Amino acid sequence: MFEITVQTEFCAGHSLVIGGQREKLHGHNWKVKAVIAGGTLDGDGLLCDFHTCEEVLQDICAPFHNQNLDDCEPFSAGVNPSAEHVARHIATEMVSRLDEALKPHARVASVSVTEAPGCIATYRVEK
Repeated sequence: MFEITVQTEFCAGHSLVIGGQREKLHGHNWKVKAVIAGGTLDGDGLLCDFHTCEEVLQDICAPFHNQNLDDCEPFSAGVNPSAEHVARHIATEMVSRLDEALKPHARVASVSVTEAPGCIATYRVEK
């Protein structure tokens, strides 16, 4: 199995609801890592082009930069902007935007989001 990883980061705030209580708005320097995996390489010897995956990841994260995640889709629709939900949203968008380009050699395998050192949430995309 081959894997490539692309990364980006953005600065954003959020205020989670935990146990029915909303915490104070606070910010993070979010680090995002997307893993693309596959068992075979294309004719060029690539799983996929790093630049394509990197651009898609940056485009997905760009609307969050210097924003309050509570005000950004999909979180403005009532989804708690936890690191877990952020990771799932980014993974779902990566799949939506890249799946056809990656077939048949590769797929989006996971997205990890670090909101603070040592605090990492990972969403693994089911096959």
